[in-house]
Amino acid sequence: MKRRATLAGLCLAPWVLAGCASSNNEPTRWYELRADPPGPEVPLQPGDGSIWELVGTVRLPGALDRDTLVVASGAATLLPLAGHRWAEPLRDSIPRLLAADLARLRGAGRVWRSPVPTGVAVQRRLRVEIDTLVADAGRRSLHLKARWWLSDERTSAAAAPETRMADVQVALPDSSVDTLAAAHRQAIWQLAQSIVVTSASAGRPSR
Repeated sequence: MKRRATLAGLCLAPWVLAGCASSNNEPTRWYELRADPPGPEVPLQPGDGSIWELVGTVRLPGALDRDTLVVASGAATLLPLAGHRWAEPLRDSIPRLLAADLARLRGAGRVWRSPVPTGVAVQRRLRVEIDTLVADAGRRSLHLKARWWLSDERTSAAAAPETRMADVQVALPDSSVDTLAAAHRQAIWQLAQSIVVTSASAGRPSR
């Protein structure tokens, strides 16, 4: 599913710490992806009402497993933005925010991160891998590509769950790093919407 959107505001908190300097003696700027999703709330989409578990961590490309923000450069280069860093590593913030966004879309108590609390009867398990999350060289858009699998724990069938794809592009109205960081939050929110809408459509009985 391919989706495009413009940013509905900067969904991050930039912090300037005078005591932390980059190599060019400029203060380091820290960026936090805020908990609240960007843009207006959308109607609940509980689908079949099953309880989901977001399993383990959301796998990220190795280039994103770092504190520094990066952008594409040239044909095959990733350029770290010196002096611009994530306050929380994406490997930690993305699973937390994705699970929260899925819960907002499906309803309270229908989405949990593993390990789930004792007594919660998980009916479906979700696994997500992000293949791409990077802005183009001109910083015109941020591109997220992900694969995800939703298994059904209510059946004993041995077949592996179908691999599904999400393809998200967030337009960047300017080339600032604030806007770039905010686009990451928009992309996570759109990924959650893509997963919920696609899973609900796949679960409808054929007529």
